[in-house]
Amino acid sequence: DADMVQRRTDMGWAARLTRALEEERLVLYYQSYLSLGQNSAAGQHIEILLRLIDEDGKLVPPGSFLPAAERYNIMPTIDRWVIRTVFERYRDLQAQMGAPLTCAINLSGTTLNSEGILDFIREQSERHRLAPGAICFEITETAAINNLRHATQFMRDLKALGFCFALDDFGIGTSSLAYLKTLPVDYLKIDGSFVRNIVNDPVDRAMADTINRVGHIMGLQTVGEYAESAEVIGE
Repeated sequence: DADMVQRRTDMGWAARLTRALEEERLVLYYQSYLSLGQNSAAGQHIEILLRLIDEDGKLVPPGSFLPAAERYNIMPTIDRWVIRTVFERYRDLQAQMGAPLTCAINLSGTTLNSEGILDFIREQSERHRLAPGAICFEITETAAINNLRHATQFMRDLKALGFCFALDDFGIGTSSLAYLKTLPVDYLKIDGSFVRNIVNDPVDRAMADTINRVGHIMGLQTVGEYAESAEVIGE
C-alpha cells in the first residue's frame, strides 16, 4: 500500500514538474564551501542547489520532487536546464563574488547515461567559453560505479575541455575506495552520514578521517557534507 501511495504521489509530481518547466518555475540557489586551509588564492567554490516554486508560490525543496523526476526520466531535462542556466549566468555571478569561482553542478545517474548529454555540455562549453575549472560536475559514487566504464570515459572527455569532477556521497557505496584509482575525480565529498556525528561517534570519525587521508594521498581535495555545527567543523 505504501508503494502504491508513493507511486501515485510521484505520478502527480511528474505532471507538476512538466508544467513547472514550461512555466519556468525552477529556481537556483547556492551554498558556499568553507575552506579549512590557508590557501586564499584558491578562490570560491559554491554548489548550485535546485528548488521549485509550486502553484501557490511556495518554495519546494528537491527531496519532494527529485525522486519522481528520477522515476519518470525527467532528470535529464532538468539537469540540462540547470547546466544551461548556470553557464549563462556564470560571468554575472563571478562579477558579484570575484574570481576565481567554481560552480558545482549535480548530475543525476539518469542524466549521466542519457543520450547526447556529452554533446550538449560540449556545445554549451563552446558557446560560453568559461575558464578551465569554472564548472565542477558532481556525480554520486553509486551512479559512477553502476556504469564505471562509461562514467570514466565521460569524465575524461569533459576534463579535456577544462571541467572538473567531484565524487558525491562517498563512502556509502559497496566498493568505495577500490574505484578511486579508476575515476579521474578532483574532489571527494565524504558522505554526511559520517560527518554529522563525528563529535560523538568514534567510528564515524574514523571513517571520515580514513577517507580524508586517502583522498589527500591521491592528490584530491576532500569535502565534508553536513558540517552543520562549530563542533563538527572543529573536528
